[in-house]
Amino acid sequence: MTSDARHIVVGRLRKPHGLKGDSTLFPLTDAPETVLAAGSSVWLVGLDGEVVAGPLTIERSRSYHREWLVKFEGADRREALEPWRGLFLAVPPERVAPPQGDEVYLHELAGFSVRLADETPLGLVSAVYDLPAGVMIEVQGPKREFLLPYKKEFVREVDRGGRRLVVVLPEGLLED
Repeated sequence: MTSDARHIVVGRLRKPHGLKGDSTLFPLTDAPETVLAAGSSVWLVGLDGEVVAGPLTIERSRSYHREWLVKFEGADRREALEPWRGLFLAVPPERVAPPQGDEVYLHELAGFSVRLADETPLGLVSAVYDLPAGVMIEVQGPKREFLLPYKKEFVREVDRGGRRLVVVLPEGLLED
């Protein structure tokens, strides 16, 4: 794969663990035992979404409290892992189960139409922000843009195939 290929983030490297090349990883997938299996190829991705290194081969992995311990082939010492701290682990999209039902990958939301239940169009999703309080979507409307929390209380329906969201707005959001 090249650096411009799309990858799906499946975890975030934390810190080296022990002296034999293991690293703690916070999983961002429902199936870490499959995605992080020994022999799997993964890529390291920075905060900007660009590939930093890879493919790397997972030598071993296991559950460790609420995280995972992962050992990469050729990375046998703590010092080799330090530069990777905080980077994301990513895989090609075909390695993860596709979204089901009303699930969607956050990177897919850009360009989704946003409308009320009565079909009144509000605009298009122009950006997605992962903030400490949760995911927010930026909607570009006919007169202004606004931010909407991406929560079930506001996003009532996700039509991935039709690329649209049906929402309920918080009271007063669009008032002048």
